[in-house]
This record gives sequence, structure tokens and C-alpha cells, in this order.
Amino acid sequence: MEAFFFGYQAFTSKPDEILARRGLSRVHHRILFFIAKYPGLSVKQLLGYLGVTKQALNTPLRQLIEMKLVESVAASDDKRKRLLGFTAEGAKLEQALRREQARLLRRAFGEAGADAVQGWLAVNQALCTARQNDTDD
Repeated sequence: MEAFFFGYQAFTSKPDEILARRGLSRVHHRILFFIAKYPGLSVKQLLGYLGVTKQALNTPLRQLIEMKLVESVAASDDKRKRLLGFTAEGAKLEQALRREQARLLRRAFGEAGADAVQGWLAVNQALCTARQNDTDD
């Protein structure tokens, strides 16, 4: 557990610093991550990925929009549905955050070796499956 704790701390520390300089936090990072992964996703889809309420998402998403990092546009098929995407500045920020984490992972994977990487990926997949099963109950 201690190794997992400190590993996660190392994985998030540099992005946390970058975000803090803008007055943002890890919740903003999660929003940016999913917008990058699924460009044009709806607010409803984002809520599902994050597993939070609309109320919990409202403030950090609004902050990202007000800072002109994220844009929210009406869907062409349903004007009530809001689709999320990046502004140029938002895309640049998300790429900087991703670059820091990818750099750290490349270094750690290089040190650990291919078998360890496959084991790490398998453990992470098992954690995802366990989380999905917990939320299905």
C-alpha cells in the first residue's frame, strides 16, 4: 500500500504543480483528461466517467470554461445537450499535464522491464474491473 501511495503521489505531483499555478486542482485534471480522451463528449457522459453528480461537476467545469480552457457548445441534434471540447490553450495545458505523466511512466517502465510493465497493466485492469463491479452492486 505504501508503494502504491507514493507511486501515485509521484505520478500526480508535477501535474498538480502545473495546475496549482493556474489556481486549478486534480478535479480539473480529471475533467481535462476525459475531454482529451473523448473529444465532443456530452456533460452527461463526463458525469458518468467521473462518477460524480452534476452539482459536484458544475463549479470546476464552469471554472475551466470561464478560464477559456474548455468550450461547451450545443449539440446540433439537441440544443439542450452540451458538448465539451478544448480551446487551443486548454489543449496545450492538457498536453503538458499528459507529457509530464508519460515521461515519468516511460522512465519507470524502462527501469522495471517488460514483464513488470505487463504485470502493472494487468493489475490496473483488474482494479478497473473491481471498481466497475463495485458500482454495479
